Amino acid sequence: MPFSSSKNSIDKLVQKAEELNGTGDQKKSYKDDRLWKPTVDKSGNGYAVIRFLPTIEGEDVPWVRYWDHGFKGPTGQWYIEKSLTSIGQQDPVGEMNSRLWNTGLDEDKATARERKRRLHYVSNIYVISDPSNPENEGKVFLYQYGKKIFDKIMDMMKPEFVDEEPVNPFDVWEGADFKLKIRNVEGYRNYDKSEFAVPSALVGGDDAKLEEIEKSMHPLYEFTDPKSYKSYDQLKERLDSVLGIQESGVSAGPSMEPAPIREDPAPTFNSADTPDNGVFNEAELESDLAKADTSEADDTLNYFAKLAEQE
Repeated sequence: MPFSSSKNSIDKLVQKAEELNGTGDQKKSYKDDRLWKPTVDKSGNGYAVIRFLPTIEGEDVPWVRYWDHGFKGPTGQWYIEKSLTSIGQQDPVGEMNSRLWNTGLDEDKATARERKRRLHYVSNIYVISDPSNPENEGKVFLYQYGKKIFDKIMDMMKPEFVDEEPVNPFDVWEGADFKLKIRNVEGYRNYDKSEFAVPSALVGGDDAKLEEIEKSMHPLYEFTDPKSYKSYDQLKERLDSVLGIQESGVSAGPSMEPAPIREDPAPTFNSADTPDNGVFNEAELESDLAKADTSEADDTLNYFAKLAEQE
């Protein structure tokens, strides 16, 4: 029988997610044919039905989590790099953001927000329905998604009310299809109406089809493999180049005239959940999180605070 090791304990998955999120009971973008992205129409609305797939043999959970930074510097160049904080290391952008935030100046805080790290989850999915791209149906892809969708997954595995039965949405027999519903709310992609369907077996439990799906799944380790990350020094060199920082430590700021540099074209971000508008004060946080599937703003605030403590 295929997916013999896929019936992960919901408790195990919840525990792993809470470890990553710290909760508990208390590259420049490139085209990757493995990645699936939902399509939206001119009004910003989109719809698809997907199924989150279980853990690949040799990996602990059916998702990975990582952060990256994506912003344009005063030189006209883009900084699009994975953050070393994803693998528990110091990152030059994070350190710079901490220094900017701690000046207390509004303009520096605005710059830190603009350059804040963005949260991504990645899972294998099976596309059941993709009306805008029917050629994707019946295929396995990698899907990058944000915190809001991950929260919906957690709500299934760890329901809030006692009369709700926990469901492992990654299980091919007892999981559930995910109806992805995208709306344009005040200029932001909104996923609030997305929901899981009634639990059912994927492809009707057909063993032959399930075996084919299992063979088509992609490893997730590369997203958190230290070998796939640039070193601190490499990232610092790139950051200095993007910001126009010379050896003297002087950067080309908004009021300075940088040397003429050809601007990089705006990159196409792989994540379907950008823009990621993190904020750092509680008054703005609630309204921003209501607009878009942002990265973990609370997590970012804690991250900056820890960096400040280490200085």
